[in-house]
Amino acid sequence: MDYQWYPGHMTKARRMMQENIGLVDLVIELADARIPLSSRNPDIDSLCGNKARILLMTKADMADPARTALFQKYFEDKGFMVIAMDARTRKANEKIKAYVEKACAAKRERDKRRGIVGRPLRAMVVGIPNVGKSTFINSFAGKASAKTGNKPGVTRGKQWIRLNKNLELLDTPGILWPKFEDRQVGVNLALTGAIRQELLEEQELSLELLNFLQREYPSLLTGRYAPEGETWELPMDNAQLLTKIALARNLLKAGGEADYQRASKLVLDDFRNGKTGRISLEMPPQGGDESERK
Repeated sequence: MDYQWYPGHMTKARRMMQENIGLVDLVIELADARIPLSSRNPDIDSLCGNKARILLMTKADMADPARTALFQKYFEDKGFMVIAMDARTRKANEKIKAYVEKACAAKRERDKRRGIVGRPLRAMVVGIPNVGKSTFINSFAGKASAKTGNKPGVTRGKQWIRLNKNLELLDTPGILWPKFEDRQVGVNLALTGAIRQELLEEQELSLELLNFLQREYPSLLTGRYAPEGETWELPMDNAQLLTKIALARNLLKAGGEADYQRASKLVLDDFRNGKTGRISLEMPPQGGDESERK
C-alpha cells in the first residue's frame, strides 16, 4: 500500500506553525481517541518547545471507553492535561476553559506583575488532518468560525478566532510528518481517514481492518454483519470473511458473485462512522515509550 501523505501544503503549514508559535501562550493539541499514538504528530513536540500544552482526545464517543481511560492516564502520567471528548458537543467546554486558565496561570501572574491587564490568552490549535480541529473550534466558540469537513485538508491557512475577551484561538492546517517508520501507523491513519481516500487501496485496507476486528472485537464484527440466526466461527481467512459480509448484505455483481469493492467500502465506512461499535485501534505501549508507535 503506497501512501502519498506529505503534499506541498503540509510543508507550508509546518513553516507557518514555526513562524507563529511565538505569538501564543499555549498549544491545544487534538488527537484521535481511536488512535492516540498514531494521530500525534511527533514534530509538534519540537515545534511547541516549552509552551503550555493541553491534549484533547477527540472522537471519544467512537472509541473503546476502556482503552480511552488507559490512554488518558498514560498521557497524564507524561504531564499532559488531557480531556477525552466528542468535538461535536459542548459538554467539555467548561473543563477546557478551566484547563486553559490553569495552564496559563503563571503567564497571567507575570502579566499582572508587569501591569498588563485584560490581554486575552492566545492558543494555537494543532493536530493531524481530519482530527476535528475546526469542529472543536466551532463547538467551543458556539458558532461556525472555522471550515469543517469529513476529509483531510479542509483548513489550508491560519485563522484567528476570538472566542471572548479572554481567549483567542489560532486554527492551523492539519499536518502529518514526512516519513512513517512503522507501516502500522500509516494503516491506522488511513483507516480513520487522515489520509485522502483516493490514495488508498480500499480492499487491502478493509482486510487490514477485518484482521484487527477478528482479533480484538469479534463480537462487534459478527453483531454487525452476521445474519440473524447464523453463527460465524472466527477467526477465519479475511478474504473469506469479506465474501461472507458481501453475501450477507447482498452486495453482488451480475451473476451473483460477491462485490468485494462495495463490501470493502461498507466495512471501512461502518468503522469510520462508528456503526460497527466503539473501537480503538491502539493500546498504550508497554513501558510508557510512545516512540514505539513510529
